[in-house]
Amino acid sequence: MSQHHEDRDKVIGALGGTKGLIDSGLPAIVFLVAFNLTKDVRTAIWGALALSLVLAIYRLARKDTIQHSISGVMGVLICAYFANRSGNATDFYIPKLLTNLGYGTVYLIANLAGWPILGLVLGPLLGENLTWRNHPTRKKMYIKASWIWVAMFFSRIAVQYPIYKSGNVNLLGTVNLAMGYPLFFAAAYFTWLVIKSHPPVERLEN
Repeated sequence: MSQHHEDRDKVIGALGGTKGLIDSGLPAIVFLVAFNLTKDVRTAIWGALALSLVLAIYRLARKDTIQHSISGVMGVLICAYFANRSGNATDFYIPKLLTNLGYGTVYLIANLAGWPILGLVLGPLLGENLTWRNHPTRKKMYIKASWIWVAMFFSRIAVQYPIYKSGNVNLLGTVNLAMGYPLFFAAAYFTWLVIKSHPPVERLEN
């Protein structure tokens, strides 16, 4: 495997990876489908939680990394708490909105402070640790790549919050999914394009 391919896999993996999206995305689909079939919030919650647990057990049996599966289970439990507390299916998506707000804010503040999150996460994985801080071009690249994620997180909120307020659970669930996988892959792809155009500092110095 070429160095470019290795770096690409590291980048995608660090950003969540395909398995992470599956483990967090499929339970949300089950929740939406089950709610439409039964019109019962608790039944939909149990369906989403059951699938989330099955995925975690499957990862464990295959000796895959279960970090994302555990995160998926915890995510469903938190979403279930909000939906069960109010009995409103749209409240299942409150934690997702808050998560996007949290991540978006952290990425934004870190960029403005000159400590882009992608540099902190990917620097060590790409073999340059934090030496990129001393290279203006490399630092600017990480800041540019991090703006992609700031845009993604806040665009999700801008589109989905008004739908949440309207109470349309089907539209909210559909838009949540549409802005989940597709936006993630788009953001990851453009992040990779930005990063691959600038070799890590360690390779520049060799």
